[in-house]
Amino acid sequence: MKSNKEFCIPFIGLKLGTHEFHYEISDAFFEDIEYSIIQQGKVHVRLVLDKKETMFIGEFSLNGVISTYCDRCNDLMDFPVKGNYKIIYKFGTEPSEDETLIVLDPDAYEIELKETIYELLTVSLPAKMTHEVGKCNPEMLELLKKYIVTPSNSEDDDDHDDWSDDEDDEDDEPLDLSRFKINF
Repeated sequence: MKSNKEFCIPFIGLKLGTHEFHYEISDAFFEDIEYSIIQQGKVHVRLVLDKKETMFIGEFSLNGVISTYCDRCNDLMDFPVKGNYKIIYKFGTEPSEDETLIVLDPDAYEIELKETIYELLTVSLPAKMTHEVGKCNPEMLELLKKYIVTPSNSEDDDDHDDWSDDEDDEDDEPLDLSRFKINF
């Protein structure tokens, strides 16, 4: 990901206390990101950065619309994003496993926000992105129906039992694993 000075905050000259920053995210923001799942967007980002003696507390507010590919038909779709996130920046040399903590090098003099903003946008998206019912590309849906393999339309039905008629299911009760010995 290329660095963009527009999304850098030099904190050396900032006084202790809160500082407010605003960013307008447009399509150009996503063009520099390799393999981005977001193709386009128009998002307003508000950052309230509280500078303390040994750390910074950033409160991000995102509000806008992004475009990404539908997981069902692969056409572009618009999705509204809105959220509030808190990120803590502190100085150190050990990496953090906490997703809300970013460790800055002791020699750092600025906070780079582009990667953080992109990550916050991607976590604002649901796990499965699909159009509303009836909005997907009908040609792609027809291709999916034609080529998807299910037990009812596979050519070698004789090789597979009908899973819905399995006599061992016993009313689909959960499998009791306590009767199995597992060696690790």
